[in-house]
Amino acid sequence: MKKFERFKGVVAPLDRANVDTDLIIPKQFLKSIKRTGFGVNLFDELRYLDEGQPGQDCSQRPLNPDFVLNQQRFKGSEVLLARRNFGCGSSREHAPWALEDFGFKVVIAPSFADIFYNNSFKNGILLITFPEDVVDRLFAEVELSEGYQLDVDLENQRVVTPSGEILEFEVDEFRKHCLLEGLDDIGLTLKDEDAIRAFEQKHKAARPWLFRQSA
Repeated sequence: MKKFERFKGVVAPLDRANVDTDLIIPKQFLKSIKRTGFGVNLFDELRYLDEGQPGQDCSQRPLNPDFVLNQQRFKGSEVLLARRNFGCGSSREHAPWALEDFGFKVVIAPSFADIFYNNSFKNGILLITFPEDVVDRLFAEVELSEGYQLDVDLENQRVVTPSGEILEFEVDEFRKHCLLEGLDDIGLTLKDEDAIRAFEQKHKAARPWLFRQSA
């Protein structure tokens, strides 16, 4: 997992509440567990005018011109602005995989579904919760300003708007540490690699019969 660094990114507004994980990445794309390649099918039902299938060449599919991620002004967006209860529905980890593979580093919303919240942090995506009135204001500012960008500073737990307004946010210290250091569950385990190896060697020496191979 990459270390989360301070960045300034274009904001894409998804003005929709209760976006569930099946809308984020539809069920037919859940066959792979590679964590990559899901970006082209992010919000598949909204982005395209036909029904997508696994392995399909999406470059030849008809795009929905009204969908926000297909609009030129939001190309290359790294911050997704959403409404309440984002990520509800099933627990599929493919949802944050798709968001990350598309290029999103941050999702801002008034609230998130619990399992999606946990999965996102474990896959390097920062979820920021702001009150609904603040989110409403951000939606309005994005609408009025093409190329609207937010400066996201995880270290100091703040977001800076183009006008210079500072919006502070809360984040669990452990999750913050993992994002800043680029540590997923495997990375956290490997930090103790020397201790694990030492234990295995000691265990093998104390109980050699457990490791004898049968003839």
